Amino acid sequence: MRALCVFCGANFGRRPAYRLAAEQIGGLLAQRGITLVYGGGNVGLMGALADAALGGGGRVVGVIPRALAEKEIAHTGLSEMHVVGSMHERKALMADLADGFLSLPGGFGTWDEFCEALTWSQLGLQKKACAFLNVEGYYDALLALAARAAEDGFIREEHRRLLLVDGDAEKLLDRLLLVLHRRLLQQDEVLEVGEVQDVVGDLHVAAGMPLRELALRAHAFLRRSPELRSL
Repeated sequence: MRALCVFCGANFGRRPAYRLAAEQIGGLLAQRGITLVYGGGNVGLMGALADAALGGGGRVVGVIPRALAEKEIAHTGLSEMHVVGSMHERKALMADLADGFLSLPGGFGTWDEFCEALTWSQLGLQKKACAFLNVEGYYDALLALAARAAEDGFIREEHRRLLLVDGDAEKLLDRLLLVLHRRLLQQDEVLEVGEVQDVVGDLHVAAGMPLRELALRAHAFLRRSPELRSL
């Protein structure tokens, strides 16, 4: 995984755990060499997330609508910033730049951005993993609504399973990696060296290896880890 798009609130929320989770995700992405793609703000959880990634030596890419940038809430210390014309352009560009999506606690804007990304995966418009970091049960009520929608026939069970959920940040990132790995098993195109290194850091193969062969080798590597075997 080269880049992960993270959606989160422009406020810190009332529980200290929310800010700590944002900082942990930012630090983990930097540690793993995964680019953070986010909404470009310097306030609330957005700012804490970006600062933690930058502080860990990570690459951070912001995407912010011009109207918000002009209100002086844009982060000025990012690796790269894209100023776009609308919220629609923002969501589309963040999706193009990322290999997967993760949502931290947030409000309507966070839910809107994440649910649209999840819907694109449901419709088959993309094959990117979507995950909730469920900090102190923040998303329990929304998950209960999804379960009710599936029970009442509005969401297919296989679509509900597209959503990954965990309260542990490291385990959730490992699960996102596994979803990417499993997707490779279903494809036959040729993978470039850079993409190979995204799947698993110390699996070294030559350019031109078919994805299916790579995935089988990655599978053997991943299964060596007791932690990953439990996912």
